[in-house]
Amino acid sequence: MRKLVPRPFTFKAGKRAVLLLHGFTGNSADVRMLGRFLEGKGYTCHAPVFKGHGVPPEELIHTGPEDWWQDALEGYEFLKSERYEEIAVAGLSLGGVLSLKLGYTKPLKGIVPMCAPMHLKTEELMYRGVLEYAREYKRMEGKPEEQIEAEVKELEQKSMATLKDLQELIKEVRGSIDLIYTPTFVVQARNDVIIDPDSANIIHDNIESEHKKLKWYEESGHVITLDKERDQLHEDVYEFLESLNWKE
Repeated sequence: MRKLVPRPFTFKAGKRAVLLLHGFTGNSADVRMLGRFLEGKGYTCHAPVFKGHGVPPEELIHTGPEDWWQDALEGYEFLKSERYEEIAVAGLSLGGVLSLKLGYTKPLKGIVPMCAPMHLKTEELMYRGVLEYAREYKRMEGKPEEQIEAEVKELEQKSMATLKDLQELIKEVRGSIDLIYTPTFVVQARNDVIIDPDSANIIHDNIESEHKKLKWYEESGHVITLDKERDQLHEDVYEFLESLNWKE
């Protein structure tokens, strides 16, 4: 089976726009259902695909946070160029970290960080996640197991120099969230084993906005947008967006 390359998407609806950002080793499919739901409620949604994502892992290891930050900025500017004056952003994991960074660098209506890490993992642990992604990607390509293991073993001998930069990005954002005055809805899965769930408390407690809320999802894991409580998540994100002071 050939793997379909994930594409950015834009679902046009009303004048209120939401930028959706996926996670590290994920792609736009992670936020697609949320995008479709919000489109049905009258929100225009746009999701970029970060450089090196949705492509062979051999390409991913040559990209880094600077590329992904650029992709997030370009997503924001794309909506601006399409004449959307008011933009909210929702991001999963790495996308949540970049959402927060947008929160103190660009004017936003609201921010929804979902399972966004604020604690640093070792480079070794993060690279293990890359190898897991590699294995999964190659299975989706329909390669035989022997070939997959050989290719993953080859990747094990390499490294991803930009993982240090990813640690620095998380550190920078964690040190800057007290510059955020934008309404924020912090989403965290209780059964998240990929990041330290306490990250949600750090975000919620340090944001300066008076309009902030933290919700725990007791039955969900890290990729909360695709997990069993996703329908509830959709409703909660919509309710938060509706509570914002949009001009139109």
